[in-house]
Amino acid sequence: MPTKLRKPVVRLTNEHAEQCLLFAWAEIAAIRNPSIGLLFAIPNYARVSPRWGAWMKAEGKRAGVPDICLPVPRGIYAALYIELKVKPNRVSPEQAVWHERLGAAGNRVEVCWTWIEAREAIEAYLL
Repeated sequence: MPTKLRKPVVRLTNEHAEQCLLFAWAEIAAIRNPSIGLLFAIPNYARVSPRWGAWMKAEGKRAGVPDICLPVPRGIYAALYIELKVKPNRVSPEQAVWHERLGAAGNRVEVCWTWIEAREAIEAYLL
């Protein structure tokens, strides 16, 4: 008797996949709200060779900078920064310092655990 095949369960377990989904949504959402088209990633996570790391650091790469920026002023905020995490990951000490500094400089900083939370943070920010 043949075994019944089940569809595989797809689980998004890494920040890269979540961020890709967020930017896929943003590309479509920007059609209705052009401000969302200004959303960009800050690729600070890359693990590279020591030589390439020194090159990137000389160009301004800084440990702890949030993953995503929406440089659109709203209310009392100059911009929205999003740190996208997937559990069980946590905000690092360097990230906490950057979040505090960016907040003190007049920016909104959100830590989101899924692309949907990030989308909701963007939509709430732009209201």
